[in-house]
Amino acid sequence: MAKGTVGKNNWALLLMLLAGVVLGGFIGQLASNVPFLSWLNYGQTFGLSKPLILDLGILVLTFGLTIKITIAGILGIVLAIIIYRFL
Repeated sequence: MAKGTVGKNNWALLLMLLAGVVLGGFIGQLASNVPFLSWLNYGQTFGLSKPLILDLGILVLTFGLTIKITIAGILGIVLAIIIYRFL
């Protein structure tokens, strides 16, 4: 087996990836006002621009999903994977 992967929990990896995305997005937002770091907030947004509403009379369901991928978010994911590998 590969070194460092025995006994690791996949839920821990998922949690680390989510933390990497959140922290990367936060750092990207902070860096957007700094001229030489504004490239960290460069990215693409995709998903539903308007929510999809399903009215069933007594029940109204609203569906919506928008994902914004930035350079800082990608760097956060990569850093989370590296940290997970070494722990």
